Amino acid sequence: MTESRASIQNPEKVVFAFFIVLALTLNFGFFIGDIDNPSHHNVFELFAAIVISIIATILKLGDSTHIGAVFLATSLVADLQLIAAATTWGIAEYMSDSSISPDAMVVVVSLSGGALLANIISVVLLMAETVSVRR
Repeated sequence: MTESRASIQNPEKVVFAFFIVLALTLNFGFFIGDIDNPSHHNVFELFAAIVISIIATILKLGDSTHIGAVFLATSLVADLQLIAAATTWGIAEYMSDSSISPDAMVVVVSLSGGALLANIISVVLLMAETVSVRR
């Protein structure tokens, strides 16, 4: 069986991998830049990272395998950290007279960094699972 036929026969695996990798790349895109400079971190990219991360979490529900449980755990960690980052940004932005301070931005970016690490773990697990299936 060729590689393309295998992926077509498992469209749910393709969608699952797509959302895991997209969650990682969106989170990375938000994370990269000067940690304390709000102009280097787009609020809409953070929102997109949250939405895609939640979709990835939903796709992980129902997998009763051990690796499925670890996938779900890493995804829940990423969701929690991204939601905490967005909440921190919202509080800092709307509870002050000015825009978000560099100190608050450091907290937001640090939280997204934790989510980024969880997403990296998910992608590493996905690659490990893919390699083990081939054998």
